[in-house]
Amino acid sequence: MNVLIESSRSGEPQVWRQQVEQRVRSVLYRLQGQVQQARISLRDINGPKGGVDKQCQIMLTTAGYGQLVIVAKAEDAQGALNQALQRATHSLARLWQRKRRPARQVSLV
Repeated sequence: MNVLIESSRSGEPQVWRQQVEQRVRSVLYRLQGQVQQARISLRDINGPKGGVDKQCQIMLTTAGYGQLVIVAKAEDAQGALNQALQRATHSLARLWQRKRRPARQVSLV
C-alpha cells in the first residue's frame, strides 16, 4: 500500500509524518489487500482562530471499489486523523461484506 501525506503547514517535522504513516498502515493493515493507495490530507481550515478547525481527508484507491473519500474534523490533527481512519475502516469493511454476500433471490409468487 502506498501512503501519501499532504499538509497545509509547510515544513512538517519528518517524525510527525512518519507517525501518521505508521498509524495509517497499522489501522488499515487488515484491509491492505483492498487498498492500493491512501492519500492523507491534513489542513487547518480557519487558521489561528481555534475551535474545531482541523480537517483530515483520506482518499483511498481500492481494488474493485474505486475511490473512497472520507472527511473528518476535530480540534486537533490527531483527533481528525483518528476519526477519518475509523470511518474509512468501517466503510471498507461494509463494502467488503456487501460484495461477499450472495445476491438475494427474488421469488415471484
